[in-house]
Amino acid sequence: MGRKETIAAFYDDRGIIGEGSRLFNVFENGDHCTVPHIYNRRDYYKVSLLQGQSRLSWHDRETLIDRPALVFFNPHTPFGWEPVSIEQPGFFCMFQQAFLQNGERNESMQQAPLFKPGSSPVFFLDAVQEKRITAIFQHMLEEMQSDYLYKYDLLRNYLQLLVHEALKITPHTISIRQQNAAERITANFFERMEREFPIDSPGRQLALRAAGDYAQALAVHVNHLNHAVREVTGKSTSTHIADRILQEAKALLRHTDWPVATIANCLGFESPNYFSGFFKKQTGHAPRHVRTHVL
Repeated sequence: MGRKETIAAFYDDRGIIGEGSRLFNVFENGDHCTVPHIYNRRDYYKVSLLQGQSRLSWHDRETLIDRPALVFFNPHTPFGWEPVSIEQPGFFCMFQQAFLQNGERNESMQQAPLFKPGSSPVFFLDAVQEKRITAIFQHMLEEMQSDYLYKYDLLRNYLQLLVHEALKITPHTISIRQQNAAERITANFFERMEREFPIDSPGRQLALRAAGDYAQALAVHVNHLNHAVREVTGKSTSTHIADRILQEAKALLRHTDWPVATIANCLGFESPNYFSGFFKKQTGHAPRHVRTHVL
């Protein structure tokens, strides 16, 4: 596996500037999808409408895409792609985790294949579904060119429409072989972690907060869990836990009026000072900053 591909390099190669455009963007396939993508991890999310024939591989799985398909890619899962047909019509949007933060309390987004590393990313479409999804991507393209003040909120809603279209479809997978043990453990870890969230009451506290807690809940040794998660995702178990706690912290700060001390307690910090230190280390800002600014 090669070095992780980055969204910054993608935009730099194409001369795309502007903070918003680099946080989220949408493209017609065109010249972007004429050469194979080397099997690798990326640091961004991507949703593609593939209308040509191609072959997609991820982990130890492979599927032939021989009809229109909606495909979800996330940073946790390495993938490779190669065209089979000469023509590769379609669309794709790509974005960073920060783009999703305003929608982080949305249950449907959390259930989406976008956030489930162990699930199949491929959803084959019938003619009606293909037409509907094509229209969503065309609306995205139009909105990217607009000067509407809230266009990124609207684009986030279009992304949610794509997610809902996928949730209504049964995913399809042709497996070369079954998931290996590391992939099963990693999928179970992410599923168990999402069951801890959201924090919906100021009286509720995270039951699992450290890698050892999750290892005990999953009945595996913590070293085994750490090895599996790093092998599959390229990041440590503790990093994933910290990222998810930070995501929830931002949501609680933005969407509730709970005191910072209450939020710190709910997220399992010994004191508000420990929470503030964690938050500032991760974001560069104090927790109260979120209530007047968007990070």
